Amino acid sequence: MSSQPSQAKTIRSQLLSAMRSGEYADCARLPRESVLAEKLGISRTQLRDILASLEREGFITRRHGVGTIINRHVLNAQTRMDIEVEFLDMIRQNGHEAAVAYVRVSDGTADKRIAQQLQIPEGTPIIRVARLCTADGRPAIYCEDVVEKALARGNYTIKDFKLPIFHFLQRFCGVNPYMDLTDVRPTVADAALSEVFQVPVGAPLLNMEEVDFDIDGKPVFCSSEYFADGIFRHTVMRKKL
Repeated sequence: MSSQPSQAKTIRSQLLSAMRSGEYADCARLPRESVLAEKLGISRTQLRDILASLEREGFITRRHGVGTIINRHVLNAQTRMDIEVEFLDMIRQNGHEAAVAYVRVSDGTADKRIAQQLQIPEGTPIIRVARLCTADGRPAIYCEDVVEKALARGNYTIKDFKLPIFHFLQRFCGVNPYMDLTDVRPTVADAALSEVFQVPVGAPLLNMEEVDFDIDGKPVFCSSEYFADGIFRHTVMRKKL
């Protein structure tokens, strides 16, 4: 039996899919809560939690006396920078065939930048995971994840890094990232990134420097992510408070 959080995640994904291209693709509103809860086989309390998360992210708007309005202009945004999506899903959402070209794992030590991000002393042993994802065979996303080595427990292998880094953190580090802070900036390919992306030195890239924190505010991992030009259209949704 699925755990409650994973069940909610599954149902949330089902609702998004139904609004985009399924049962509710041509609807302006979702059915009443009582009807929708029965269809999904969950309680109204569970449904309200799911709807609340969808409303926070702008996919729907709930208005008293009107119902649950489907916001098509938000649903149609291909890549939301304010919502974390796994790389392969992000590539698929932009209409491309997604694949992982390689995953490379190495041990190292924290330099000054990583030490500041993870709030650990310089020279602390780390695990570095480099991953290249492709879109229709073209290099699209290159990411280097860094985890303090002391957090990792158990006998892990390269296979355990083939999935997104969050699976490794949960299984071998007992860590569940709660939130992240990400610095977004334009950059250009240096010699190393030129080779990774198969583009000339100086070609434009988008860089995201991310630090993830647990629920107590402790940094648990950091990453440098690079996105090829011309594949993604990144959108940010901001509500007016």
